Formats: sequence, structure tokens, C-alpha cells
Amino acid sequence: MESQKQYPPQFSFEFFPPKTDKGVEKLKLVRDQLGALKPKYFSVTYGAGGSTQQGTFDTIMSIRQAGFDAAPHLTCVGASRQSLRELLQQYIDHDIHRIVALRGDMPSGMHTSGEFHYANELVAFIRAESGDHFHIEVAAYPEFHPQASNAQHDLDNFKRKIDVGANSAITQYFFNPDAYFRFIDDCERLGIEVPIVPGIMPITNYSNLARFSDMCGAEIPRWIRKRLEAFAGDTDSIKAFGEDVVTDLAHQLLEAGAPGLHFYSMNQAEASLAIWKNLGL
Repeated sequence: MESQKQYPPQFSFEFFPPKTDKGVEKLKLVRDQLGALKPKYFSVTYGAGGSTQQGTFDTIMSIRQAGFDAAPHLTCVGASRQSLRELLQQYIDHDIHRIVALRGDMPSGMHTSGEFHYANELVAFIRAESGDHFHIEVAAYPEFHPQASNAQHDLDNFKRKIDVGANSAITQYFFNPDAYFRFIDDCERLGIEVPIVPGIMPITNYSNLARFSDMCGAEIPRWIRKRLEAFAGDTDSIKAFGEDVVTDLAHQLLEAGAPGLHFYSMNQAEASLAIWKNLGL
């Protein structure tokens, strides 16, 4: 963990583009509540194959107009070089300086990944097109990418993203701090020294969390799973337990020298605010 202690902690929150006018108005309220915490930036996700491209762009612009820094997610699977070139230029024209570069999921019905296969190719492309204009964030997987053939291959893939120009990384969420600490030690052995910020998923709904976790390969430790199952439909107990568990996790990470926290807000403010308050940030 030594390499991570040299970075002053930074905090950020992730949103997804709302699909309705009501959702847009609600997100503005959430943005202002979380914005009062003075985060480094808000990031905004990007649907499979760029399916939310306009929504992502509109949400980014709204965040910027409210006076906050914003980082659009950008995925490359199914995208052409020309379409990405145009999108990058759009962000440059609007003075956006931070991007979260990801491989992304293959849109349903599509059988070829297009001109890009991996996130390191996207990072290299962004650098070739725009020089040092963007601070590029990439994804890291302390419990390893669900499609990685083995742990070492996953680490090598991560190193490729850093070697071609990524500035820092955000991890997939996890609930076992040792997975993160070991991952950082492995990265240090490979000479990777960029800040790797832990992704934090507040626990507010067990069935949603279980579904997400099964899809993305994030492990819910058995003792947490069993507790959450026991609460059944008691949402207040789920939220109170989740707040305790995630606060404790975040506290351990910061105490050990993690360079900040990235909250997967799910377009809600309450759970992230509660954890933030508990941490005394």
C-alpha cells in the first residue's frame, strides 16, 4: 500500500444518465446534495455500445453548468474510431478534462466488438488523438475481472492500460478490504504507482446488490449475504446494516492510505451522505 499513501485523498460520485424528465430533476437535487461535500468530480456512465451517448453528454453538461467538475465514461466496444474522435472533440470543445475510459459491454445482438477490443486500445487512442488534454481514469478489479483467464493476466491487462497513458484508476466495488490491499501490493510489484481509488457501493437493496454482483463478479462475503437475507423485506434494517458495513470498510481503506473513495451513488444521495458523515470527512 506504500505507493498509494503519497496521494492526497480525493472523493467522487458516479451517476447514470436519467431516462425521464422526473429523473433528470431528481438527479439535479442529488447532485446539489452531494456537491455540498465538494467532491473532486462526478462521473457519468455510458450505456453498452454508447446507447446513452446523448444522455451522458446532457448529464455531464448539466453538472458542469452547476459548477462541478464532471467525467464522462467512454466505452469502446462496438464504437468506430471516427465516432469516438467526434465525441472526444465534443468534450474538448466543452472544456471537459477528465474521462473514464472503459472497454464496455457488447450491446445485445452485436457479434463483433468493432475496431476496439480492449480498454488499453481506447486509452492509447485517446492519448494519440488529444495528447495530455484528458486525465484518464480506468477500471481496476481487486477481485479480478469476471472474464479474465487468471489473476496474472488480469494484472497484466491493467498494467497495459497504465503503460499507454492512464493517469489513475477506480476499482470495481468490493466488500473485502484485503482484496484491495493485496491488489495494490501486486500492482506495486509490477511498478504500477498511479492512484487506485476504491469503488464504494452503499448497500440499500439486497436483491439489486446480489444481481449486480453476480453480473460483475464482485463477491458479497457469506456473512453479509446471510445477514441481508435474514432481513427479508425490512428495508430500514438493510439500510442500517449496510451503512455500518460500508462505513467500516471505507474507514479501513482510508486508514490504510487509500487515495480516496469513489461512491457508486445509484443516483441517490442518502446512503452516500450517511457513510460520509460517519467517516467524519
